[in-house]
Amino acid sequence: MPTHTTQRARGAGGSRPTALGDRVAACDWRALTDELNVLGCALTPQLLAPDECRDLIALYDDAARFRSTIDMARHRFGSGQYRYFAEPLPEPVQALREAFYPHLLEIARDWWGKLGRPAPWPDQLGEWLTMCHAAGQSKSSQILLRYGAGDWNALHRDLFGDMVFPLQVVIGLDEQGTDYTGGEFLLVEQRPRAQSRGTTTVLPQGHGLVFTTRDRPVRSTRGWTAGPVRHGVSTVRSGHRHSLGLVFHDA
Repeated sequence: MPTHTTQRARGAGGSRPTALGDRVAACDWRALTDELNVLGCALTPQLLAPDECRDLIALYDDAARFRSTIDMARHRFGSGQYRYFAEPLPEPVQALREAFYPHLLEIARDWWGKLGRPAPWPDQLGEWLTMCHAAGQSKSSQILLRYGAGDWNALHRDLFGDMVFPLQVVIGLDEQGTDYTGGEFLLVEQRPRAQSRGTTTVLPQGHGLVFTTRDRPVRSTRGWTAGPVRHGVSTVRSGHRHSLGLVFHDA
């Protein structure tokens, strides 16, 4: 499977604003959108400082913060563990989710327009989550993941019902090459009448990767068609790898 490695950070450079919303807004969204349209994923500049990453990692052992713990091997999802945050979400998680939504919404509406699909997402994240809850998807879908040596995540999609937002974000919380080795993010896209295409991304500490949840528009000889996409994590060779997953529909 041909593989492309993405390690570029998109942003304006210089000093980083202090508020999480300002950091997300400062990303070069035109460049991120272009990369999403080409690859189905795009790496942001650093959004979280190392101490902020460590603070999030430390939450993992506080069981009261979470509604559920998933053992991936037990469910044949791979190997490793992740936890779904309970409500109310930790302030940084809530702030990042709210900050990303309006930027991703513009891309989502463009994608669904190309595919000739109605775009159901309102301008406000809260309104969209209310729609999810009314449809029976009322559980928090924000996750904190922990992998150790030998762990991996099978290719999958984060779908919890009919209410789906087509983009999501994962933020690396450890430093690859220092805290762990291996553990690259994997994205595999099924191409129209062609072999699947794979993309690997190393997640630098504190950087986010925006990627396709289920499918995205791909140009074909017949116009735009939906290209199915799955994602996972390659085997962690040593150390521990933590990441924060931001999903924009509830479970």
